[in-house]
Amino acid sequence: MIRHLLSPRSGLLGQLVRFGMVGGLVTLFYLAVTTVLYQVVGLPFQVALAIGFAFSLLLHFTLQRLFVWIHIDGFALPFRKQVGRYLAMAGTQYGITVVSTAVLPRALVVSTEIVYLATMAVVTTIGFLLMRFVIFHAESDAVRLG
Repeated sequence: MIRHLLSPRSGLLGQLVRFGMVGGLVTLFYLAVTTVLYQVVGLPFQVALAIGFAFSLLLHFTLQRLFVWIHIDGFALPFRKQVGRYLAMAGTQYGITVVSTAVLPRALVVSTEIVYLATMAVVTTIGFLLMRFVIFHAESDAVRLG
């Protein structure tokens, strides 16, 4: 069962499992890099955070491309277009998170944490769909849609 879920032939359920695994791993990586750079290396926190974020984005993209969305028949888009779309998605997610957590808590009279968690649920779901259908889709999907 586990071997099937980790294979490119596992379909949507396998993609969801791999997506969750990568999300958890990248979160731990981000926390570890940021913490080590701040606590051990002694960098200012904002610098450590930026470096951790950049390396986490790189790891996330790589694992999404090579593990979560890998296709037997290849990708519809070349690497360069995947990178561009991925960075546009990540930047948009970040912007939405910044704006929603700055504006909505006061407007809805709820805590920032509640807004943050709700926003993360929305942007993660949309991110999954964008990666599945727009960024890392299979060559065979493009042929069927085109």
